[in-house]
Amino acid sequence: MKNFNLRSKKSLSRRTVLKGLGVSMALPLLDAMTPAFAKGKDVTKKPRRMLAICNNLGVLPQHFFPENAGPDYKLSPYLQQLSAHKNDFTVFSGVSHLGVDGGHPADNCFLTAAPHPGSGSFRNTISLDQFMAENIGHHTRIPSLTLGVNVYQGIRGLSWTAGGVLIPSEEKASRVFSQMFLEGSAKEKQNQVRKIELGQSILDTVTGMAKSLESDLGASDKESLDQYFTSVRDLEKRMAASKEWEYKEKPKVSTPPLVDFEDTRLYMDKTRLMYQLSSLAIQTDSTRVISLMLDSLNSPAIEFDGQAISDGYHSLSHHGKSEAKLEQLKRIDLCHMKLLNGLLSDLKDFKEGGQPLLDSSMVLYGSNLGDAQTHKNTNLPIIFAGGGFEHGQHLVFDTERNYPLPNLYVSMLERMGIETDKFASSTGTMRGLEMAG
Repeated sequence: MKNFNLRSKKSLSRRTVLKGLGVSMALPLLDAMTPAFAKGKDVTKKPRRMLAICNNLGVLPQHFFPENAGPDYKLSPYLQQLSAHKNDFTVFSGVSHLGVDGGHPADNCFLTAAPHPGSGSFRNTISLDQFMAENIGHHTRIPSLTLGVNVYQGIRGLSWTAGGVLIPSEEKASRVFSQMFLEGSAKEKQNQVRKIELGQSILDTVTGMAKSLESDLGASDKESLDQYFTSVRDLEKRMAASKEWEYKEKPKVSTPPLVDFEDTRLYMDKTRLMYQLSSLAIQTDSTRVISLMLDSLNSPAIEFDGQAISDGYHSLSHHGKSEAKLEQLKRIDLCHMKLLNGLLSDLKDFKEGGQPLLDSSMVLYGSNLGDAQTHKNTNLPIIFAGGGFEHGQHLVFDTERNYPLPNLYVSMLERMGIETDKFASSTGTMRGLEMAG
């Protein structure tokens, strides 16, 4: 939202107003914006969820993309790790974000598709997960989870507000586990309620200040101020919802509290832990929107399966066709696919209403790089699983003149029950991908 300037040269910005409140103002007014339990029942008949994962160094394309198209395609060496779920996912070739270039900086645009992230004037836009959270986040204790592994904090992330502000990735699985499942003391709950009430009080004060200045504004600034007041009203309702959740008992799980891996070399262990956390969050309906940034670019010489990789992950990605580096990268990529297989298995094995949880949970796995060796941001490796779509196919588009990946995002939004025909650079829904009955 624009700032509005007064003749007295004072200014008031939404971001300034909210600084320190710890709450995003990106969400629009939705229903009564109160928790489902406060209304007596959830308005969502069949909850649908989304988990979006980005590995910002991608995979070796020669081992990822299948050779033939359609439902009878032969699994590539990497996709063979997911063979048990072949009918539960679709793999894409020839898709990308049109206009998103610049190599590594494009990871910030994986869920936004904002063009030219490497330019000096770049400003990001709202991410897919936050767009979803704006519409359905009030149904759960946590509107959305923004997770990360080895993330370069403040520089990279998947989740962005409508104002183009980065939402920091949470890397402590233990902290999120506690937030979702461990009951605080009565005193801790009351302290949290007081914080929310303090935020409401601050909003009241700032709103009063803004209203007193309204008569001094021109037409354009009055429009901006009206937008600001709308955002304030939305935030007030979300804060009221947050206060109600503080009094609701948290779900019980048999899983013991998660323990974090502190060593950045234990990248794969951290990833496995975040998959476990995401699965628990979805199983308990603690949230319906999750993003997970796997910052491979910011990862050192990692260790997994009892073996160490000889060089930093980023250095390996610039392999220069070195057989030794390619072999190590292949081992890394295969490990990623095995972990993804485990995640899909967990969601498939858990039953909700007698149906696999995967059927109502969309899992998007991919990268902002089609080939890290050349910094290509085209022909992205994308796997899309679950969520109630007709899968079991390899959808192939033009690998030179790519088909817009945001079309998939529109299909995902529609499946979430969010009515929209446009997201970022989309031109419609994803061609060839149909919803299951």
